Amino acid sequence: MTASTPYSKSPLFIGGERKHKEETQPVFHKYTGEKWAETSKASKADVDEAAASAQKAFRQAFSPYARYEVLQKTARLMRENQEELAAILVAEVGKPVKESCGEVTRAALTMEISAEEAKRMHGEGVPVEAAPGSENRQAFTKHVPVGVIAAITPFNVPLNLVCHKVGPAVAAGNSVVLKPASTTPLSALRLAELMEEAGLPAGRLNVVTGSGSQIGDWLCENQDIDMYTFTGSPETGRKLKENAGLRNVALELGNNSAAVVHHDADIEAAAKACAQKSFNNAGQVCISVQRIYVHHNVYDTFLETLKQETESLKTGDPSEETTDVGPMISEEEAVRIEQWVAEAAAHGAEIQTGGKRHGPVYEPTVLTNIQDDMKVCKEEAFGPIVAVDAYTTTDEVTARVNDSDYGLQAGVFTNSLEFAMKASEEMEVGGLIINDTPGYRVDHMPYGGVKKSGNGKEGPKYAIEEMTEERLVVLNL
Repeated sequence: MTASTPYSKSPLFIGGERKHKEETQPVFHKYTGEKWAETSKASKADVDEAAASAQKAFRQAFSPYARYEVLQKTARLMRENQEELAAILVAEVGKPVKESCGEVTRAALTMEISAEEAKRMHGEGVPVEAAPGSENRQAFTKHVPVGVIAAITPFNVPLNLVCHKVGPAVAAGNSVVLKPASTTPLSALRLAELMEEAGLPAGRLNVVTGSGSQIGDWLCENQDIDMYTFTGSPETGRKLKENAGLRNVALELGNNSAAVVHHDADIEAAAKACAQKSFNNAGQVCISVQRIYVHHNVYDTFLETLKQETESLKTGDPSEETTDVGPMISEEEAVRIEQWVAEAAAHGAEIQTGGKRHGPVYEPTVLTNIQDDMKVCKEEAFGPIVAVDAYTTTDEVTARVNDSDYGLQAGVFTNSLEFAMKASEEMEVGGLIINDTPGYRVDHMPYGGVKKSGNGKEGPKYAIEEMTEERLVVLNL
C-alpha cells in the first residue's frame, strides 16, 4: 500500500498476517470525493482472532529494552517515510499537506517518547517495616502491563492519535487490538507495517477495520480484552464505559474550547493565534478554538484583526502547499455546519466573514452577536467556525467558560498573574493554557479533560500509568 496508488485493497492485520476479506468498505478521497481505496470488513470471528492473537503474544517475553528498540526504530522509519504518510493523510483526511507533514513529525516524536518511557517504568519503596510486627519485612511497588488493550481511534488525527495509544501500550508491555476510524484507516494500517518492519513481535499489534459500532460491540463482548482506550464522541464513550464492566476505560471525548482575551493581553498576537487554532484541520480538532470571549475594552480591535487573519487563509485542495484549510471529513459534515450557522444567524448571530460552503469545504467563519445557548457555542461544532463575544469582569467570563458540558482545555491571554492563577483555580478544564489558545499541545504533556470531555490522560508517560497496574511486593526477610 502506497499513497501514490489511487486505489488499493487493504487487508486486516492479525497476528502478523494479512487477512483479505471478500466484504470490503470504501475509503474516499476527502477533497475529490472519489473512491481512493478500500479496506476489508472484519467479522466477529476476525475480532475474536485478533484478541486471541494479542493475548497469545502478551504471554511471550518482550523486555523493556526490546520495546524501546522497536519503538525507536518505528519513529525512524516514520521519518524516512514522511512523504508517503503525509500523502495518505492528505487523501484520507483532507488535511492540508503542510499540516499532514506536521502530523507525521509529531507522530514519530510520540513513538520516540514512548520508546524512552519503556525504559523508565518504575515503582517505589513502601516502608512497611515501620509498622509494629513488620520490622523484618521490606516492600516495593512495580508497574505491570494490564494485558490486551482495545484502542479505538478517530478520523481527525488518525496517525498521531493512533501513536498516542499504540506507542504507550507497547512501551508498557501490552498487546493491542486497534480499530481505526472507518473513514481514515490507511495511515493506521501503514503504521502497523512499519512497526512490523521495526521488529514488533507478531500479535503485539492487530488492526481490524470495518463497522465501528459492530466492532466496538464485539470488542466489549470479548473477555480477552483487559482495557479500552477510546477517542471519539461522548455518546459512544458512554456506551463503551457502560458495556466494559469492571475493565478500565480511558476516554477522550472532545470539547467546545474557549479562549479568553483579557484587556492587558497582546491583542494582535492573540488574534493571530486564535485564527490559526480555530481553523486548522478545518476545525476538526478536539481543542480547536470554538468560543472566544474578549474584554469589551479591546473587543473591536481584536475582532478586526481576527477577521483579517481569517480572510487571509486559503481554502481548497489539501495537496497544494499554499492551502491552509481543506475539506471537512465529508460533505455531510459540511452541510451540518452550514445548518448550524444558518440556525444561529436566524436567531440573531452575525456572520463577520465566511459562512459559505463549497461541497465538502466550508469557509472559515467568524460569528458575533451570539447567545451561549446556540449550538455553535453550546455543542461541539468540530468544524471551521468560531463564535466571538465580549465580557466585562473576570468572574463573568469564568462562569461563561464553565457553562459547558465539556472541560478539555481552555486558553487565557493575559499579563495579569492574578487572573491567570484565579483561572487555574476556577476554570473547569483538564488543561489551562496561559497566553496561548486551548489548541496548544505537545506530545509528552498530560492531556485529558473533565466532565463530558472524558477521563484519563494521554501523553506517553501518563498513558502508561493508565495502561499498567500497580503491584505491591512484600518480602518477609
